[in-house]
Amino acid sequence: MGKYKIKVGIIGGSGLEDIANRILESATEIKPEELKNDFGEPSGAIYSGILHGVEVALLSRHGSGHRLSPSQVNYRANIEALKMLGCTHILASNACGSLVEDIGRGKLVVLTSFIDRTNGRKGTMFDGSSSKYPGVCHVPMEPAFHPEVRNVLLKAGETLGLNMAPAYKGTIISVEGPRFSSRAESKAFRMWGAELIGMTTCPEVCLAKEAGLLYASIAMVTDNDCWDDKCDNDGVCVPDVMAVFKQNVSKVTQLIIKAVELIGKRDWDQEIDDLKDLIKSSNMTK
Repeated sequence: MGKYKIKVGIIGGSGLEDIANRILESATEIKPEELKNDFGEPSGAIYSGILHGVEVALLSRHGSGHRLSPSQVNYRANIEALKMLGCTHILASNACGSLVEDIGRGKLVVLTSFIDRTNGRKGTMFDGSSSKYPGVCHVPMEPAFHPEVRNVLLKAGETLGLNMAPAYKGTIISVEGPRFSSRAESKAFRMWGAELIGMTTCPEVCLAKEAGLLYASIAMVTDNDCWDDKCDNDGVCVPDVMAVFKQNVSKVTQLIIKAVELIGKRDWDQEIDDLKDLIKSSNMTK
């Protein structure tokens, strides 16, 4: 038993809003107003319970009924609420489009890196909004996603025999949204080396690191964006995206359940201490 009590925050994206009662034992609902913090209220209620003997807190990123667009999500309040509840890890899920030929619809991808093209979001905890995050902190974002938690997701997928993208794949470009890309934008993003495109990875991944939480994300490919001139259709549409997600949502749920089980089987003291030390050493204000 390590010195830290492990608790896993699960941030569910599109199509994963209502799984708490199906996967958690003794699930209790915590109202968003109870978790109001220096950054505001989280997107909605957080459901706390037990999964494979591990404490878990589950939050729907977009709120109940998907009422918040990617630009309206209070990412900082969400991360801080999960930290207030004692989370040490975050497993996130994202719907995304593919920008490459070999990652097709329904494929699961453990994200490796990101390109941030959002422009209207609060991107740091260290801006004077909260006394919990004093000073100016330049946190390095390589590796972007925690390597050991990534390995847990990859191991979980292998154990379950899921159709996962290779471990070295998974660079996502995060755009502001809520609109989808033009074909010219889609082609440009491919040239930049992005393999996936989504709207919710940033600043969530950056904020989780600043908050000292071990964060990794599993993305499901729901569409092929609009880069291919030979495509039969003109681009992405919501009904097609949700149809693919509903066909594959059980795979994402299975993967998260198995990952939580694996997280609970090991000691994370070193990883948590290392991240705490990194944040401390990255703060320029003395």
